[in-house]
Amino acid sequence: MSNTTTLKSEYKDRIVASLMKEFGYKSPMQVPVLKKIVINQGLGIAVADKKIIETALNEMAIITGQKAVATVSKKDISNFKLRKKMPIGVMVTLRGDRMYEFLERLVKVALPRIRDFKGIESKLDGRGNYTLGIQEQIIFPEINIDSINKILGMNITFVTSAKTDEEGYALLKEFGLPFKNAKKELV
Repeated sequence: MSNTTTLKSEYKDRIVASLMKEFGYKSPMQVPVLKKIVINQGLGIAVADKKIIETALNEMAIITGQKAVATVSKKDISNFKLRKKMPIGVMVTLRGDRMYEFLERLVKVALPRIRDFKGIESKLDGRGNYTLGIQEQIIFPEINIDSINKILGMNITFVTSAKTDEEGYALLKEFGLPFKNAKKELV
């Protein structure tokens, strides 16, 4: 795909300069980067139905363009009918071009498709990383709605090299993540 480099080149050309000015970095190497995007689906319901994991693996591969792996339980929990090493979720870690490509599709296509969308929460984890919860996988145009038998949510974690939430927030905002209460720019 030809558009993979748009966000990457935009980062090099515009975002680095903008963040250097905002935070007073001396070198472009101090500017935080987006290291990886981890997409995770916890599927506790898969304990009862093994097909759910297969479906989720396929959907995740379609959405991200990369093979997903099943995550397994670490211990037995009898109340949940859970045995050790049972598949209870799927995850994908995106880096490099695939990561930028996914981010671009998420921001430009998928998020605007959410009903009554007013922006995403702006709470980071304290170390400049951000996790976005999505209730339905059908916001991605790659998913064929007719083939869906269960609406599944997912968590999308943006891992940055930022040292603080403020820097991570500024980086993700520059990438076009539509935060709800984006702080007004001081001119």
